[in-house]
Amino acid sequence: MDIGFHGVRGSTPCACSANHGYGGNTSCVVLEHPGMAPVVLDLGTGLRSYGSDWGLRGDGPFRGHALVTHLHWDHVQGLPFFSPLLEEGSQLEIWGPGSDGASLRDAFCNFMSPPYFPITLDDLAAGITFHEVASGTFTVGDAEVTAALVPHRGPTFGYRVQFGSGPVVAYVPDHQQPVDGSLIVDPAVVALCRGADVLIHDAQFTPEEFADKTDWGHCTVEFALTVAAAADVGRLVLFHHDPSHDDAALDAMLRDANAHPLAAGLSEVIAAREGMTVHCAPVPG
Repeated sequence: MDIGFHGVRGSTPCACSANHGYGGNTSCVVLEHPGMAPVVLDLGTGLRSYGSDWGLRGDGPFRGHALVTHLHWDHVQGLPFFSPLLEEGSQLEIWGPGSDGASLRDAFCNFMSPPYFPITLDDLAAGITFHEVASGTFTVGDAEVTAALVPHRGPTFGYRVQFGSGPVVAYVPDHQQPVDGSLIVDPAVVALCRGADVLIHDAQFTPEEFADKTDWGHCTVEFALTVAAAADVGRLVLFHHDPSHDDAALDAMLRDANAHPLAAGLSEVIAAREGMTVHCAPVPG
């Protein structure tokens, strides 16, 4: 499996020279396995670059799936700029939770319509299908997917994805650490991530930032390491970088993560960079 990182930021896009190394687009990760339909994890602004890459590959109309963790702006606002949706024959199936009485489709239709956006979903040439899902395991194209609710502000899923007998990827981009600063992890999150070959996890705050933003829905690097250690995962990818963190700040956070005692039990700890591809194979067990 190839894991392509097209958007790695949380909260808001933040393109500037100081962020060039890690990138400034919001959450969008693509899982690709030979001969199988791609699975896109979240539809942040990084989706635009994935659409451009798809066009350059010359693979014809896009047929794939998207798993949306929740409906905050930074996880959905790339959809109108995904260029394959302008092509007849493209098909995108979107899976995710509804929110506050609005269906998944209704939520997308509401933000992608005038006056917020000049065209609607129905104006696109591609076929777009919505599947509102609950916690549990289900089939998405060629992949087996498990969804579990993750503590955050509003209904939010984390996902576990596996193509056939291939490697397992767990994706938890937004995760509320306990507001008292403790490192107690929800058992449902540990179960979701258990034994994953790669865990892509929220690592938005330093301890000092978390002390001022305890209820903002995110966590520290130490908490990400704690989840990875509790779930006995292989590789940890720090993700959902804060827009205020430039390349130097993220380099420092990664160094601190690798120096932490919990990192010793993992095969690798890396920080997600826009344009990065992680080649993943299952770890023999």
